[in-house]
Amino acid sequence: MLVLDELRYSEDHVWVRYEENHTVTLGITDFAQLQLGKLNYVELPNEGDEIATCESFGSIECSRLFNDLYSPVCGRVVSVNREIIANPTLVNYSPYNRGWIIRAKVFSLQDLDMLMSSDDYEEFILTQLSAKTIQPRLS
Repeated sequence: MLVLDELRYSEDHVWVRYEENHTVTLGITDFAQLQLGKLNYVELPNEGDEIATCESFGSIECSRLFNDLYSPVCGRVVSVNREIIANPTLVNYSPYNRGWIIRAKVFSLQDLDMLMSSDDYEEFILTQLSAKTIQPRLS
């Protein structure tokens, strides 16, 4: 399981990478994709749509289940990764690079302060595993 130091993480297993100019990239974590298995389908918002903290901004489907994706930030979608619509397994093979989901312009950088660091996220995962709640809460 890969956790990158430069990212921030939500309890819903969504990672956030700050790019520049209030723009962030979002995707699901390596832990989440490992738990879900091979993805079959990804539904994304439209460019220009607003996203809000703790509200669904898309969904993913794997062989076992269908999950909503919950936003860890508030903002406006500036781009979506159309490549993962045609090839959802990119999220499995490259969750932090080619498998990114959306880019958004956040309304407030303070949203990022509410997210976990890589160390905090690793501890969160270990707590989940020890409590036997390994199924990521994406929905």
